[in-house]
Amino acid sequence: MRRLIVSETTGTLSIEEQLAPAPSDGGIVDPTVSPKEKILAYVALTKPRIIELLLVTTIPAMIVAARGMPSLSLIFWTLLGGTLAAGGANTINCYVDRDIDQIMARTRRRPLPMHRVAPRNALVFGLVLGVVAFGQLWATVNLMSAVLAIGALLFYVLVYTLLLKRSTPQNIVIGGAAGAVPVLVGWSAVTGEVGLPALAMFGIIFYWTPPHFWALAMKYESQYKAANVPMMPVVYGREETAKHIVLYSFLLFAMCLVFFSVGRMGVLYLAAALVLNGVFIAGAVRLWRNPTTKIAWGFFRGSIYYLALLFGAMAIDQLIF
Repeated sequence: MRRLIVSETTGTLSIEEQLAPAPSDGGIVDPTVSPKEKILAYVALTKPRIIELLLVTTIPAMIVAARGMPSLSLIFWTLLGGTLAAGGANTINCYVDRDIDQIMARTRRRPLPMHRVAPRNALVFGLVLGVVAFGQLWATVNLMSAVLAIGALLFYVLVYTLLLKRSTPQNIVIGGAAGAVPVLVGWSAVTGEVGLPALAMFGIIFYWTPPHFWALAMKYESQYKAANVPMMPVVYGREETAKHIVLYSFLLFAMCLVFFSVGRMGVLYLAAALVLNGVFIAGAVRLWRNPTTKIAWGFFRGSIYYLALLFGAMAIDQLIF
């Protein structure tokens, strides 16, 4: 197992080869786990709460692409395929990260550290979800959406989880792009292609992700440090992280204005974007001035509402005006 070590004094990174197996290796499953608990464990591997946030962006992208409400059947099949693909990516992520999940308190009760699912079974489950997602999207939506969905899965697993997460504090900046792909899937489901407005929506989520996740990393800084994961607060400190959150908040605002132009959005979206980004930037500046765990957690939770309300405004703008 390769583990990244972060120097507490210099903040520099080095790679240490660990020959010992991960704590959850061995495939031993708690024999007291009931069938119901095992089913719930497989569901938990897919990280449903993360999937919910991804789907919140998919439907508005479809509505904007259609300039109205697409057929309910198209929405259903697109969301189903997106759920399966995201669930597969998250499950494989749980398999790869089972060693650090064992160390961090916030992830220690996930199915693999709790020995509710065998690691090999989790990996197979994640791969099957990905294959089924590709086939289902190709059969019921179109090939473009299927390719984009499986591309996001591969990018999340290979680029973010395996390549970047344990090697650079810029992990979420690059790897977070996978979470922006659902808008491209939704757009292509309606149009069969990826248009400029879809790329602008992609950009919105791309610039939203680092402030959102860095705030979370500030709350769990000590746990990431214990697991030797070089999140930005661990490597550069809270003050520098908060400064980057402010910078990305302004980039996010700019991208929202770009989308207003290329997406030919109406006044409702513009008003929502101005208000929401004003609140978002104010929260980022507050965190910069006082980078405490409490404020970071509040900013993190607020960023979730920000994204839901912004994309909700996109949909309402096209449905009503």
